[in-house]
Amino acid sequence: MTPTSGLGGQLSIDLGALARNWRALDKVSAGALTAAVVKADAYGTGIDMASKALHAAGARFFFVATPDEGMAVRAAVPDAHIFVLYGLYPGAANLYIRQNLMPVLSSIPMLEEWLAKCVERNEAYPAGFHFDTGINRLGFRLSEAGQVRERIERLGYAPQMVMSHLACADQPNHEKNRTQLALFGSVISQFPGIPASLANSAGLMTGRDYHFQMVRPGIALFGGRAVSGRKNPMAPVVTLHVPILQITDGRIGETVGYGANYTLNRTSKLAVLGYGYADGLLRSLSGSNSRPGGKVFIRGRLCPIIGRISMDLTIVDVTDLGGDLPSPGEGAEVFGPNISVDDQADAGGTIGYELLTSLKGRYSRNYVGTGELPE
Repeated sequence: MTPTSGLGGQLSIDLGALARNWRALDKVSAGALTAAVVKADAYGTGIDMASKALHAAGARFFFVATPDEGMAVRAAVPDAHIFVLYGLYPGAANLYIRQNLMPVLSSIPMLEEWLAKCVERNEAYPAGFHFDTGINRLGFRLSEAGQVRERIERLGYAPQMVMSHLACADQPNHEKNRTQLALFGSVISQFPGIPASLANSAGLMTGRDYHFQMVRPGIALFGGRAVSGRKNPMAPVVTLHVPILQITDGRIGETVGYGANYTLNRTSKLAVLGYGYADGLLRSLSGSNSRPGGKVFIRGRLCPIIGRISMDLTIVDVTDLGGDLPSPGEGAEVFGPNISVDDQADAGGTIGYELLTSLKGRYSRNYVGTGELPE
C-alpha cells in the first residue's frame, strides 16, 4: 500500500463488526468448528489486524491461499491452526514444517512429496486433503480416493481434514449443491473418523447438511453478501471515503471524461474525486449516456458517477444536491453504511469480493471497534 499523509482517502475497518460477524456465524454453525478464511490480505482488510480480531473473537482455525499468507497469520496469531489452500509448493515442505503450516494436498505428487517428508523425519506432519466434487479446480479426482486411502493406510497416516468446495453455494436451490453434497459424502465415507469440511460462507447459510465438522466462512465475515437474492444479514466491516478535490460547472452539451462517452443533458455541478482505478475503483463503474454506472454517497444522497473512471480521478454529478454542495476536502462514501459494497459491485457487473480484494489504493487505513474485542 502506498504511504499516505492522511490527507487522501480514508479506509475504515471495523474490527468489532468483524468479530460480531464471526460470532454470529459460529452460532449458526453450532456443532461444527468455525474457521476464518483470511486469504487475499483478509479480503483487503489487512491480514495482521483481521487475524488478531478473529482470534480474539474465538477463531482458532484459519485458511489462507499461499504460504506467505500463512506466515503472516502465524506472526499475528502464534497459536493458530493454519491451512494453506494452494497446497504444497514443490520443494517447500521444510518451510511448511518450520512455520507449522498445513498444506491442503490436492494431487498425488503433492501427497507423495508430503508423505516422503514425513517418512524422512519420522513425523506425521498434519495436512488437509482436498477432493474435487465438481468445480474442476484444485483437488484430487474422485477416482483417486481409493489410491489416496491405500497410500496413507500403508504408512499409518491420517489427514487433519478432508474438504471440498461448492461451485454454486450462492444459489441455495441449485441442483449442483445437492450433487456435490452426495459426492462429498461418498468421499468421506472412505476416510472414516476424519473431520470433514464443505461449506464456505454461502454453504454455511444454506443448511446444516453442509456443515460437517468444520465450516469455512470468508466473504460473510467481512460484511459481503454470500447468498444471491437474500438480504445480507452481516454487519458492514469496511467503509471507504475518498476526497472531493473540486466542484466544477458543466454546461449542457459538454462531455465528461476520457472517450467523451457521457454528454451532459443539463447544466450541472460536478464533483471531482481523488480516486480512480489505480485505487481499486473498477472502470466498469463508469457511467455513460447509454448505461448508468456506480454511485457514491455525498451529503445524504446517492450521486451518480458519470464519464469514464480514470487512473486517479472520478467525476460525480452533484447537481441534485441543490444548494447543499460539498466543499473541497469533504469525503464521498464509495461503500459503507449508506451504500453497500455489494450494491456498488452490482452496478459494476461484478461481486463484492472483487471490490474488497482490490483495496490497495492511495488512502490511509484506520482500524476502529477494537474496544469491542476481548482483552
